Amino acid sequence: MAHHFRDAIAVDDAALAEIYGHYVSTTVVTFDIVEVTPGIMTAKRVTVEESGLPFIVAVDDDERVLGYAAMFPWRPKAAYKQTVEGSIYLSPAATGQGVGGALLNELIERGRQAGIREIIAVISDDGADASIHLHKKLGFESIGHLTRVGFKFDRWVGTFLMQKSIDA
Repeated sequence: MAHHFRDAIAVDDAALAEIYGHYVSTTVVTFDIVEVTPGIMTAKRVTVEESGLPFIVAVDDDERVLGYAAMFPWRPKAAYKQTVEGSIYLSPAATGQGVGGALLNELIERGRQAGIREIIAVISDDGADASIHLHKKLGFESIGHLTRVGFKFDRWVGTFLMQKSIDA
């Protein structure tokens, strides 16, 4: 699938909400449970931008958003400044086409350029096998498993923690 990357911009917010909203309403790969609006995505995107971290989109030749990836501060304390949580979501039509790996690689490179040293992935332990495989393929290591930490769709779900060190 032909695609390229760019920074996410305001015009993307509706597509970002649609992509993320799919996972919120149909899966436990995110623990968000409320409807995602373009306004919510605007707030997330602006917060990331203001923190100096990357928020990028993969788009096709017609500038349709295929997926997005972003880095969020891991914790608010100053000592965590160079550690982030990475997040990636693809439109259902873009899965299995190589977009996810390319998008995550681009996010890692942009994080490196921003001075990030450690990336943490927090991945649902239910229904996210493709994400786990992708992260392993790109050098993330398993660092832990938190069981029963989220309750969604009338069941308890845990998370796997994966981490990648990147050179500055």
